[in-house]
Amino acid sequence: MKTTLLMEVMLRLLQNDTERALLKAIDYLMAEVKVLRRKYDRDFGRRLLLNDEQRRELAEKARAVIRHGHGHVIQIVRPDTLMRWYRRLVAREFDSSRKPRRTGRPETAPHVCKLILRFARENRSWGYDRIVGAMENLGHTVSDQNVGNILKRHGLEPVPERRPNGTWKEFLDRHLAVMWATDFFTVEALTMRGLVTYYVLFFIHLESRRVVLGGLTPHPDAAWMQQIARNVSGFDGELAGARYLIHDRDPKFIPFDTVLPDIVKVVKLPPRSPNLNAFAERFVLSIKSECLNHFIPLGERFLRHIIREYLAHYHAERNHQGSGIDNELLVPDERVDDNRRGRVVKSSRLGGLLRFYHRAAA
Repeated sequence: MKTTLLMEVMLRLLQNDTERALLKAIDYLMAEVKVLRRKYDRDFGRRLLLNDEQRRELAEKARAVIRHGHGHVIQIVRPDTLMRWYRRLVAREFDSSRKPRRTGRPETAPHVCKLILRFARENRSWGYDRIVGAMENLGHTVSDQNVGNILKRHGLEPVPERRPNGTWKEFLDRHLAVMWATDFFTVEALTMRGLVTYYVLFFIHLESRRVVLGGLTPHPDAAWMQQIARNVSGFDGELAGARYLIHDRDPKFIPFDTVLPDIVKVVKLPPRSPNLNAFAERFVLSIKSECLNHFIPLGERFLRHIIREYLAHYHAERNHQGSGIDNELLVPDERVDDNRRGRVVKSSRLGGLLRFYHRAAA
């Protein structure tokens, strides 16, 4: 009994000490607020201005302080001012007239709109009902009218107007396996006759990005172009399986096209549209920036050697970052051991300009 009474007395003493410490802290904060307020009034000559967020925070905290009879600790404003703020903020919170009201059906979720637009762009023959069915398969319920409204807002027409508007990229994607492109690039070579401009004709398979050297000459006349056409389109030529050949409107291709077999359809690009032959243009940029710009070709024979070495590196030793290639080699060397444990070996071409690393066979 005495022990219990002693514990109760000790707890009361501790509680009184804690309360006294808190009261002292409150007294100090009250004095500090008074000093700061007098300094603010003296320096700025006007009363303290608070925004709605600050008033809300003070009003919410002051409500409990006033309810417990400690309103005297409030120093910035009077307690009744804080309570007026609180009543005004509560009334505003529940004032439905301030909240905007939306009429009609709720808006379609952004991710649903994104799917609808994706289906319409990737499938030009799909009508509204077909898109609705595809959305149902994925667990999204939409109406054909809703689909139509979404497509119209984003400038996509119904099927009759949308179907023929195919893009060049879609055409290429459907025919990559049987489509080739061709183009020229020029190289200045130093010969016994001085500086000579050589025209290099090449072909590139759009699906595999494989490049074939057609030939190079300082004079790409009609006879030379026709002979190149016979070489590449013969029974065992590189273009034997081609169905489409893309090239620009350079007059040098006119005799070339006359020799091509009927099975190869020539697709001539519009004037001044290099982007439509992007694969060929990208190869020209690669061979010049990675190889030709680092040499002074001394004659035709040395120029042929440089181009052939680069093509060997391009196909079997250089990783490609184009779409559909996934940063891989076009023609991987099956002789290279893939055990991940062999010694790393460096191979090089053209005096170390072109390098390739692989693991030696175990």
